[in-house]
Amino acid sequence: MSVGPTMQDAMPSYDPVQRAETARLRAETRLAGTIADFFLDADARLDDRTRLMLAQVLGAIVGAIEWDIRRHAARLLAGSGATQAGEAILKAGAGTVLQRLTRAGLLRDEDLMDELIARVRHDLIAASLPVEVAEPDEASLLVRLAGVPDSVVASAASALLAAESRRRVANEQGAVGGSELPAELHHRLVWWVAAAIRDGLTSATRESDRAITDAAQRSLAAHDEGERPDAVATRLAAALDARPNELAAVLVESIGDRRLSLFVAVLAHALGIAFDQARAITLDPEGDRLWLALRALDMDRPTIARIGLALSEADPRRDIEQFADALDAIVSIGVEDARASIAPLALNRDFRMALRALARTERR
Repeated sequence: MSVGPTMQDAMPSYDPVQRAETARLRAETRLAGTIADFFLDADARLDDRTRLMLAQVLGAIVGAIEWDIRRHAARLLAGSGATQAGEAILKAGAGTVLQRLTRAGLLRDEDLMDELIARVRHDLIAASLPVEVAEPDEASLLVRLAGVPDSVVASAASALLAAESRRRVANEQGAVGGSELPAELHHRLVWWVAAAIRDGLTSATRESDRAITDAAQRSLAAHDEGERPDAVATRLAAALDARPNELAAVLVESIGDRRLSLFVAVLAHALGIAFDQARAITLDPEGDRLWLALRALDMDRPTIARIGLALSEADPRRDIEQFADALDAIVSIGVEDARASIAPLALNRDFRMALRALARTERR
C-alpha cells in the first residue's frame, strides 16, 4: 500500500542526456562568441569602460520599463479581483526580461545599439573634457544663459541644466528615471519587454494579456522624448541661433564648459542637420567629418585646434599627434569644398538609409 511519495518521486527530474546536450550547446555558443570577439578589429572593440557603462544603461532602461509594466498590470488585475494573477505577473520571471531579450537576439537591434553606444560614448567624453573657464570667477555658459533676459533662451538653458543633471546622476547611480530613447526606439523596446513578461508567465490568460497590453500602452503614453538632454539642447541651440560671428565662441565655450550636448546641438543647427548626425561626426575618433563640418562653417585654425585638442584629451581613441600633423591640411580646405563634402548629411534620415540600403544591394 502506498502511503505517500517515495524518495525517488520527491527528487527533481534530472535528464543526464538533456543536461549534456544543453551544456554542449552552451559551450559552442560561448566559443563562437569568443572567436568573434578575438577577430574584431581594435577600433570595433568596445573598451572596458564603455562596455561596463553600456551594460549598466541597457540594464537600467530595460529594468525600469519592466518594473513599470509589471507593477501597473498587477494593479489592473488586482482592481478587477484577479489578485493572484496580478501577483503572478509581479513575481513570474521578475528580473529575467533582459536575459530573455538577449537570448532572443532582439537587443542586437542596430538602431537601438547605435543610439545607446552613442549615448554612452557621448556621456563618457563629456565627463572627461578639460574644463576651460575664461575668467576664474565667471559662471559657466549654461548658468549665464539661464539668467539672460530672453525668456526662451533662459528657459531652454535651465531645462538643459536639469536634464543633464538627471542624466549625470543616473549614470553615477546605475539607474534611469525613464528610457530617454527616441520615441520610435522606446516604442519598440516597450513591446519587446511586454512580450518577454508575458512569455515568463506559466499560464497566461486573456485578462493578464489585456493588463500587460494596457500597462505597455500606459508606458508609451507617458514617454516624452522632448525631455531628453538631446532634445532640450536642440531647443536651446535653435533659441540661441548663433550668428556666423558668434558661432566659434559658442562652440569653444560649450566644449570648455563640458556641455557636449550643447556643442553638438549648436553644430547641428548651424549645419542644418539632425542632432544624431552631428553627434556621430563629433564622436568619430578619426574626426575627418568633424573637421570638414567646422571648415564648412568657416572656423579658423585656433577654433579647430582648441576643439580638436579638447576632444583628444577626453577620448583615448583619438590620436592627438595625428591631429596636430593634419591641422595645416585641415585649415587649407576651402569652405565651399567642405560644404559640398558634407552636403549628404543634410539629407532626410529615411532617404539616407534608403540610399545606403540600395548601395549595399548593388555591391553584392
